[in-house]
Amino acid sequence: MKKYLLGTFLCAFTLISCKTDQKKEGDNASAKAKIENTQKVAPVFKHSLAQWSLHKPFLDGTMNPKNFPQIAKDLGFTGVEYVTQLYPELQDKSDYEEKIMNWAREMKEQSDAAGIDNVIIMVDRDGELADPDNSKREEAIAVHKYWMDAARIIGAHSVRANLFGEEDPKKWHEYSVSSLRELSAYGEKVGVNIVIENHGGWSSDGAKLAAVMTEVDSDYAGTLPDFGNFCVKREGGARWGAPCIEEYDIYKGIVELMPFAKGVSAKSYNFDENGNETKLDYARIMQIVADSGFEGYVGTEYEGPLEDPKEGIALTKALVQKSIDNLK
Repeated sequence: MKKYLLGTFLCAFTLISCKTDQKKEGDNASAKAKIENTQKVAPVFKHSLAQWSLHKPFLDGTMNPKNFPQIAKDLGFTGVEYVTQLYPELQDKSDYEEKIMNWAREMKEQSDAAGIDNVIIMVDRDGELADPDNSKREEAIAVHKYWMDAARIIGAHSVRANLFGEEDPKKWHEYSVSSLRELSAYGEKVGVNIVIENHGGWSSDGAKLAAVMTEVDSDYAGTLPDFGNFCVKREGGARWGAPCIEEYDIYKGIVELMPFAKGVSAKSYNFDENGNETKLDYARIMQIVADSGFEGYVGTEYEGPLEDPKEGIALTKALVQKSIDNLK
């Protein structure tokens, strides 16, 4: 009888001990999971170069835009973002589709030779996607489809377009949504995004551009937040060049556009003696970018007065990297 009672006691004690051990293990696993979940994983960023950074030497003929991939590689970048208005052969619109395809095949050869990624094609002066004239808007959509085909050829993930045209904000919204729905549907077929930069007019109003993207509601339509292009209105109604008379809050705008971002454009103008941008708080902006969950290429885009734009490019790239290194 005593042996029986002792055996029963030992079994019960063992069972309780097992349960206690299991509970401790479970508690430890839960605590470990909580710690792991609270630890931030650093986002992965890479550096691409926006071709506009070198627009002066490309336009004055001292540099050949066809050599852009190798130039960017030599400057320490691993990705490139093309600007269509910098290629003289693309300014003549006759047989335009053929010219665009020829351009794409040639730049694919150049980028492959340089061993560099093609990231974005920035399309300018090819029709207005918010034009109040239906036929002109349809023409603009058709041309942007050519560029999306070109992006597919060179392996770029996006085509950057503009939303110029209508000045009434309600109609601008309507026309923008209509054009982007058609282009994003085409993008789904060819595997290329259509992205809109805050690039003047209503597109530089962060809330309005975010509202367009929300209504389009496509994985193939997005934004390209530019750190500096938040001027909504200029003197005399000018699109470029004239002084800005209405500027949208830069940081608010970037917060609003980042949920839709397929890329970001690190614009810079001037630097102080410590290498910081004089107008833009890069640490604050890159923290917004990181907090949004974005990863991928950050495009350096220098647009300042330095005689040698390569110096401005180097300063911008260094500031981007410093801001990344100091993320919280």
